[in-house]
This record gives sequence, C-alpha cells and structure tokens, in this order.
Amino acid sequence: MSTLTLWRPVGPAELELVRASGRRAWPPRLPDQPIFYPVLNEEYAVKIARDWNVPAHGSGYVTRFAVDAAFAERYPVRQVGGRTILELWVPAEELAEFNAHIVGRIEVVHEFRAGGGDGA
Repeated sequence: MSTLTLWRPVGPAELELVRASGRRAWPPRLPDQPIFYPVLNEEYAVKIARDWNVPAHGSGYVTRFAVDAAFAERYPVRQVGGRTILELWVPAEELAEFNAHIVGRIEVVHEFRAGGGDGA
C-alpha cells in the first residue's frame, strides 16, 4: 500500500487527545471546526506550531503521520498561501473514516515552548 505523509501542528490539548487514542487517531472536531486540515509540508507545520501555537498555548508540536494514499485522494488539496502552503481538507463528519485509514502511529517530530527551542 502506498502512503501519503502528512503533518499537523497542534497545541497541548489536541496532543493529549491524540495520545489518549494511542497515537492512532485525531479527535473529533469542535462545532466551530468544520474541516480537519493536515498539511503537506513540514516547514509550514513548523511555522504554525512555533509562531501560532506557542504564543496561544505556551507550546506547539508538529506531528507526522501516514495515511493510505489511495484513500486520501478523495480529499482536495488546498493552496492557502504561497506555493508550498498546502492543506488536505477533510470534512469533520468524515474524520472517523479518515482516522481508520491512518497507517501506523501519529508521532511528534518537533516541540516548541515559550522561551524558544525545538525539543523534538
């Protein structure tokens, strides 16, 4: 099976929910979050975790995971800024099915804390 590697920047609360799943699933979206959007570029995920999650939550994390590539093709890739700022848009109501197609575990590859530093 071919897989697609994706990244997702998260704050501490979302990371705890991922850990609670055994690092195998993303938590359901909140009512004001109609889209789950992992990103296709590690550098973009780092920027979000470091520049947005740290100021908002005191820490930010970049996770990496793989999903069945054939399954992932059903979701549109959206360019939300520059040429490399790409997100996969998964409707919130399809997240459980998306989670079922994750291959392996969700891993933390970068950790940022207030005061600086990458603790991964």
